[in-house]
Amino acid sequence: MDKFRSLFTTSSFFVLFWLKREPPLDKGIIPWLGHALEFGRDAAKFLTRMKLKHGNIFTVRAAGRYVTVLLDPHSYDAVLGDSECLDFTRYRLTSQFTFTPSTFCALRHFLGMNAAALDSIISRHLRALLKAKTPTNQKDWKEEGLFHLCYSLLFKAGYLTLFGGEQNNNGADPSSVYDEYKKFDGLLTKMARGTLRAGRDTFCYVNKSSISLTLQNHLSSPWLHAYLQLLQEEGIDREMQKKAVLMQLWATQGNVGPAAFWLLGHLLTNPEALTAVKKEFNSALQEALRLTAAPFITREVVQEKSLRMADGQEYLLRKGDRVCLFPFISPQMDPEVYHEPQKFKHNRFLNEDGSVKENFYKGGRRLKYYTMPWGAGTNGCVGKQFAINTIRQFVYKFLTSFDLELCDPNASVPEINASRYGFGMLQPDGDLLVRYKPKNKD
Repeated sequence: MDKFRSLFTTSSFFVLFWLKREPPLDKGIIPWLGHALEFGRDAAKFLTRMKLKHGNIFTVRAAGRYVTVLLDPHSYDAVLGDSECLDFTRYRLTSQFTFTPSTFCALRHFLGMNAAALDSIISRHLRALLKAKTPTNQKDWKEEGLFHLCYSLLFKAGYLTLFGGEQNNNGADPSSVYDEYKKFDGLLTKMARGTLRAGRDTFCYVNKSSISLTLQNHLSSPWLHAYLQLLQEEGIDREMQKKAVLMQLWATQGNVGPAAFWLLGHLLTNPEALTAVKKEFNSALQEALRLTAAPFITREVVQEKSLRMADGQEYLLRKGDRVCLFPFISPQMDPEVYHEPQKFKHNRFLNEDGSVKENFYKGGRRLKYYTMPWGAGTNGCVGKQFAINTIRQFVYKFLTSFDLELCDPNASVPEINASRYGFGMLQPDGDLLVRYKPKNKD
């Protein structure tokens, strides 16, 4: 009887362990630090290696945290649809600022604004900024890096549209705000990765520049005014309000410029795509985003959860850990989903009859999520349509107002800056030199 009881107890233990098994754990060889350095240096390369080693789900240790990475797009809904065990609002982008529910309330207010009015305002700013780039009587070519050209113009137009800087006589010069913003953007990824040297506070670095400048203009921006009022009602102090506004500046202006760069860069280096872009713009943009949009979709595990994968396997997620989806690896760069995924194909998202292509497959099953540049669920980009309209206006206005060409006809699109994986739109490691001049109206 004792032997039977012992056998039963042992069997029960193994059954319980099997039913509640955790994903494969890879701690790395460095205590506490684990894989943090490799993760931060090139997340796509590192996570691809981990996928080959462990499969579609695994847990890695990085700087004392345990992060479960899920790379099966068929199983993404198991994470995106659970707001009880998995919490997005607690995810800290940095150790010094936490996204709060008021952030999302403010963005919903932004969504409620008249979209046509927003499009009209940013269109006016784009026209003015483009006109200021070159005199109408200029006949000589002007050379500039395409990334700088796209990022600076779209940042300024977006800043003036959403932060209302042009309506305040004491408002900051958008060029000055852009310069300070770029410094902050360069430090933000290091701060989020935990690689800034001790004692260096990025927010203090910009506290007297772009943060205070944007706050000076808030009364002329309805959505920003409502956002600050919401923060005040929640008892957020003035210093934290400044940080929150800066994060809104980063969140609203950090992706459109790089997206426009990648689109124009691929078009300029693919002449047939440039010719066809007028009727195939949406497909070309979606393809550019597929290649270069690489955000992490992250959740905090606030309650122990049994995660059921699409293949029927179940894994235990521990309270206190994090779950991370990285759609850039799968589906976006998955060769099973896309033929030659590294190549830019402007008509990839069109059927032969010219209709929008939405049927993509993995493992013989149609994918619900076949590309995720805008995130999904509570991670979904609330300004998606505004961003698409802005990029479309910018590209159309530039190509119809200027002759634009590569300085070197044989140049190719720059490599990706691998340290930017996880932060939305990727940025290039270098620039693509172009030249432009106003079109001859004769």
